[in-house]
Parts: sequence; C-alpha cells; structure tokens
Amino acid sequence: MKIFISMRAVVLLAAVSACLIGPAARAQAGTITVVASTIPPKGDLNPYGTAMVTANMGSLVKGDILISNFNDKNNLQGTGNTIVEISPSGHFSVFAKVDDAHLPSPCPGGIGFTTALATTRSGWTFVGSLPTKDGTAATARAGCVLVINSVGQVVETFFGSLVNGPWDMASLDGGNRVTLWVTNVLNGTVAAGGQVVHGGTVVRMDLQIPNGGMPRLTAVTVVGSGFEERSDPVALVIGPTGLGFSRDANALYVADSLRDRVAAISDPLTRTKSAGQGTTVTSGGAIADPLGLAVGQNGDILTVNGTNGFLVRTTAGGAQVAKALLDSSGTPPGNGALFGLAVAPGTGLYYVDDATNTLNLFQP
Repeated sequence: MKIFISMRAVVLLAAVSACLIGPAARAQAGTITVVASTIPPKGDLNPYGTAMVTANMGSLVKGDILISNFNDKNNLQGTGNTIVEISPSGHFSVFAKVDDAHLPSPCPGGIGFTTALATTRSGWTFVGSLPTKDGTAATARAGCVLVINSVGQVVETFFGSLVNGPWDMASLDGGNRVTLWVTNVLNGTVAAGGQVVHGGTVVRMDLQIPNGGMPRLTAVTVVGSGFEERSDPVALVIGPTGLGFSRDANALYVADSLRDRVAAISDPLTRTKSAGQGTTVTSGGAIADPLGLAVGQNGDILTVNGTNGFLVRTTAGGAQVAKALLDSSGTPPGNGALFGLAVAPGTGLYYVDDATNTLNLFQP
C-alpha cells in the first residue's frame, strides 16, 4: 500500500481558512433523478448507508449500489435488518436479510443497520449495527460490525468495548489488506439521557483477508475521540457521522454533526494514538448538522445537512463553494432526511432520502 507525504500542512491551512470570513457558498443548480425505492418486501424503512459495488462477485454486481435500512416496517429505529442492491438503471434486489437469532458470533443488542457500510472488490461487505428494542434511545445497545460474504450471509462479527454504536464507516481496499474507520456514538450517550457528552470516537480496524479466507481483524485503534454526542427523541442519536478521505488518504474527514463542522484527522493509516477531535476544516456557514460525507473525484468534500436538506461542497482548503437543495420535504424542509452518499461515475452523486425511502442521483 502506497503512503504519500503528510497532509499536516494542508490540514493547518484548512484550520486557518475556517477561521476567516469568506464568500457564502453559491447555490448550485442540478437535476435529481429517483433511481428506485429502497423498501424491500419485508417493509424496512429509513435507508442510511450507501456503498458502491466495485467488482462482480457472488450476488454483487459492479456499479450497483448497496443500501442499508435502519428501521423496520413499523418505522422503529434500530430494528432494520436488510441491505438492498440497486443498479444504476433501477433494478432492485435484496442482498442480505439478517436474523439476529442466528448470528455466528455476538452482536450485543441485536440488529439495526446504520450508515456504516462498505464493500470490497474481494466480495466482502461490512455493516454497522446500532440496535434498539423499541426504536428509542433508552433501549439502544452497543451493536457490532457484521461481516457479510458475497451472497449475503453473515460469517462473523466484530464487537467489543471499542465498538459501541457504530454509526458510519469509510474503507480503504488494499486487496488482502483492508482498513475500516468507524464512528461510534454510544459512549455514555444513553446514560446521559439527552445531555451532550464528549464520548464520540473514530476507530481504525485493520483487517487481513487471505485468498479464499475470511477477513481477520488484526488491530483496533482509536484515532479520534472526544466528539460531542447525545441521544435525541427524533433522530435517536446525534454524533460524529460521515467519514471520507483526502485524495492521498493522509487526512480523514469527519462530519462532526453537533458542532456543525467538518474535522480532519491527520495520518489516519499510521496513527497509533487519538488525534482528539481533529482539526477544523470548515464550520458554520452552509454546514448545519452534517451527516453523510463523501469526497468527490476532484478532492472536494461533499456533506449533506441533517437540518435543511442541503448538499454542501467544500474545498480541501476549507472554502464552502456551493450548495444544492436535495430534499425539500418535511417541516422544516429536509429535516433528518439525508445520510449515505456514494460518488457516481462522472460528476453525479448517489444519495438516500429517508423521507421518501428512495435512492436518488444528483447531477450538477
């Protein structure tokens, strides 16, 4: 795996630019196409995670999009157990339906698939679970990261004290070596009963995947900590969410939802200790409760807001340069509707809208 020069200088520049008053993000025109509904036959709702399939393997088709559902048919959060697969033309299938009574290893609390979703070219899919018993934060449990093979079967789980409410995920696919970064939002959250605590973390999970063998977890390292998090009667929990890499993978961007900012953790591949809350790339302005995060092909940071339905494009230097309204439903418009993002070929962006339970394509 090739490691590039340090991004510390870029991160410092981003921190400086975030403190300056610059021009407001311009409104960006574009077209929105509904690709397909994300609701499987069993009725799961609230699509969260979004991941592009990068190779043909088993049931996985290159170019398709995987989507994880967080709610069951009764719309109870933390109870969805399906991952669906949708092609760019709208062909729909259920990739995985997971029965928490027949897991190969523990997942404390059960199944409630979150935004934490990634897939590799060797056919493995990783998904986070933050389960509840009744859709409320009071019953939320630690969950786990599930490992699913190319035909939708769970083969193992990653769980333990450092995996506590896995909420979102980024991955780096090196073939036999895969690295996952996972945000966790339950460290002290439930006990605080809605008060803000500073327990949110980002952990790195280093995996080895031998040819023909299952992924093996070799190390878990906390690379970010102290992020604000709290339970919420509507959103269940709010805390550090979306993750994405700078183009050279030497900075990991974090959507710091409660602080209305995008943070950067330097040296995420090699770091052996926590960077705390990282360095601010941008904050305020058009950024309002950022949830989903992706990095565009030109290196710009793409975030979607949890409070107003806007997509915001920010340069690596911290300048918010454009915004586009992706969801205008609800009161207020776009409130809590946008989560997972996946960069499409060309200039497009796939996103899930949990107000309409659809996978959409935005093309500027």
